[in-house]
Amino acid sequence: MPHEFDILVPPGKKKERLDVFLTNHVENATRTKVQRAIKDGKVLVNGRTVRSSHQVVPGETIHIILPQQAPQKAVPENIPLEIIYEDDSLLVVNKRAGMVTHPAYGNYSGTLVNALLFHCNNLSTLNEAMRPGIVHRLDKDTSGLLVIAKTDHVHAQLAKQFAQRTISREYRAIVWGQFTQQSGVIETYLGRSKSDRKKMAVVKEGKKAITEYLVIRRFPYLSLIRLNLHTGRTHQIRVHLAHINHPVFGDPTYNGRRIVWGPGTSGQKAQVQHLLKLMPHQALHAKTIGFVHPKTNEIMKFDSNLPADMANVLEFLSSHQA
Repeated sequence: MPHEFDILVPPGKKKERLDVFLTNHVENATRTKVQRAIKDGKVLVNGRTVRSSHQVVPGETIHIILPQQAPQKAVPENIPLEIIYEDDSLLVVNKRAGMVTHPAYGNYSGTLVNALLFHCNNLSTLNEAMRPGIVHRLDKDTSGLLVIAKTDHVHAQLAKQFAQRTISREYRAIVWGQFTQQSGVIETYLGRSKSDRKKMAVVKEGKKAITEYLVIRRFPYLSLIRLNLHTGRTHQIRVHLAHINHPVFGDPTYNGRRIVWGPGTSGQKAQVQHLLKLMPHQALHAKTIGFVHPKTNEIMKFDSNLPADMANVLEFLSSHQA
């Protein structure tokens, strides 16, 4: 079945070619793919067909029909893996930032799945061919721990633990601003952004999302926090923190690469530019994961160190703290 959805051009949007706008706002889109869809009449602006050169303006509704991608099989690739634990049932790996979890449109190689298939050819098959062994995922530029299933039985049991919210997950994030409270809970409904299909947003008709946070350390304009997920929505932590005006530092999608806290002095601007060079992506790491081993019933818990980029940012902040 084709995938259909609408995009509402947001207020204040400057005029822009339709094909350029859609390439920047539709997940996994390329300009060639967008132009082909427009030419084939699969894109309507306010109910009518237009050319790729059409200039979008605020208030227009763009209706898009995308064909379903044919399933493909992931192939093994010799890519280094940081394996924290492995037995005949599962693996726990520490994914580096910049690595996509599984192949998808636009990212058919270089993913964690490609690396896993090279490491072992006995991964669970409950998912489609592009996602063998994958029980849960992390965003491309989020680092941290993932549990991978080798058998279908183990996969099903781990998925059940995720569904029942008995798997414990703890994250670390460097975020903008100082919190007025030491701890708190963010509870909203999240769904796909109506103005940008590549982003998630707080929306009334979305799915319930709950994130718990605890401030670990405060700096003049940034904070180190611990996060626990009670739900597992796409981009949940990043959207929730941006929603309360504490975006994850370095996050290009949710306002984390511009100064949103602090005096905005030339000194702070220089420091921030230096820190952004140290942190080219969101400063978010899945530090721990805990679950019951489906085969042995043993309670398993794994921890990981912060990646070097986050550690370097914290070291700089500590050495320059007033």
